[in-house]
Amino acid sequence: MTIFVSVAGRFGINSKEAERFFKFAVVGAIGFVVDFGIFNLLINPFQALLTEGSGWYQFLAGQGMSAEQIFTLVPTLAGTVSFIAAIISNFIWNRYWTYPDSRSKPLGKQFVQFVLVSITGIVIRVPIIAFTHRPFTSLVMRTMAFLADYAVRIGKNLALALSVVIVMFWNFFVNRYWTYNDVD
Repeated sequence: MTIFVSVAGRFGINSKEAERFFKFAVVGAIGFVVDFGIFNLLINPFQALLTEGSGWYQFLAGQGMSAEQIFTLVPTLAGTVSFIAAIISNFIWNRYWTYPDSRSKPLGKQFVQFVLVSITGIVIRVPIIAFTHRPFTSLVMRTMAFLADYAVRIGKNLALALSVVIVMFWNFFVNRYWTYNDVD
């Protein structure tokens, strides 16, 4: 961290802000592990719930959903649950490690602000996953034929990775200037 802060200082970045950004990034990495781990743990159970012939599949098909739409629910549902787990983890780490000097706001208010920023993040994230997992899967199948057996899973993970990067920038800037605006 010291090296990062020192290099940031050479570019005119406030050393305290550079330290916070570094810690925010570490917290984000922890959230990333939580997110990806839970996402991958849930893919198979959600796939089993929505397999053609299952009760849920029949129910959704009876509501007019196509097989394609039902198939898209698997990464969307898994990603939503994993994102919520990452939100809780990230709030705890950011509140007590990244911004320990942020105590003028009550815990509950700060948590609500953090959750609102994160919910907006999921509104950004869910369509990214839903609309990019198939193109990523196709790309993997075309460029890495030796991974064809894993192409669907890799495609879903690439879609998740893209959404995580985009939402990370959203979260950092909005949380810094709204949720944790009580620090210098």
